[in-house]
Amino acid sequence: MKKILQLLLSSIISFFEYAAMPLNLNQPVVHAKCAKIKFGMMMTDARGKLGGHVFSKNRAGAYTRTKVTPVNPQSSFQTAVRNSFAGFTAGFRALTSAQILAWNSAVANFTSTDVFGDIKQPSGINLYNRLNLNLANAGQVAISTPPLPTAVTPAVITGVIADVSLNSVSIASALAAVPAGHTLIIEATAQLSPGKSFVKSEYRKITTAAAAAAFPIAAGVAYVAKFGALVAGTKIFVRVKTVSNTTGLSSAYSAVDTIVIP
Repeated sequence: MKKILQLLLSSIISFFEYAAMPLNLNQPVVHAKCAKIKFGMMMTDARGKLGGHVFSKNRAGAYTRTKVTPVNPQSSFQTAVRNSFAGFTAGFRALTSAQILAWNSAVANFTSTDVFGDIKQPSGINLYNRLNLNLANAGQVAISTPPLPTAVTPAVITGVIADVSLNSVSIASALAAVPAGHTLIIEATAQLSPGKSFVKSEYRKITTAAAAAAFPIAAGVAYVAKFGALVAGTKIFVRVKTVSNTTGLSSAYSAVDTIVIP
């Protein structure tokens, strides 16, 4: 069986080197160090990078594409995020042994599902970094003791109006106001082509709204300060999440897009 699998893997590698057709991931695929492979009777799914190829999945099904090394412009946003993670990592290492043990033990309460739908849990340092990054974005102090998991009320966006004549970006929600004890994190994209639909990596934090801030929330000044003057006919994407000011726990994102009106 081992020799058969080795032969199969060798054949698939040769296929990727000489063919440009999409891969049907219902067929066996090579197991590489950086790719995630889902095993069934045979390999049934794959995600991640393998040599010069990337495995992924969208609404049309599984596919593979050529791996592209992205440009690293070292923007102020990237630098700030990296510095934050470096600072939190150093902060975790400075905790007492008992505190570190508490974070490592708390991860069992914060499980999630991976790309295959399997249950996963973060490491203690990852949980510490995630919650404290949320708190930093909300303008709150860091925590050194892990919280118990509690539900956070999401602020579901019901609409966004971006208006050139008013120089405004107004965010409406099903909530009357930001919940007490929480901060609303508001992120948006730059103005894009109306045909743009995939923007997962293009969101940037533009501002926050404090507890009890009433909806609709005016974010036009913050948007223009971040991305420049509004231009009619372009598309912008806005998403928000609610963060607890004491635990760093957050709701899921609620996102919408809109065309800028004259």
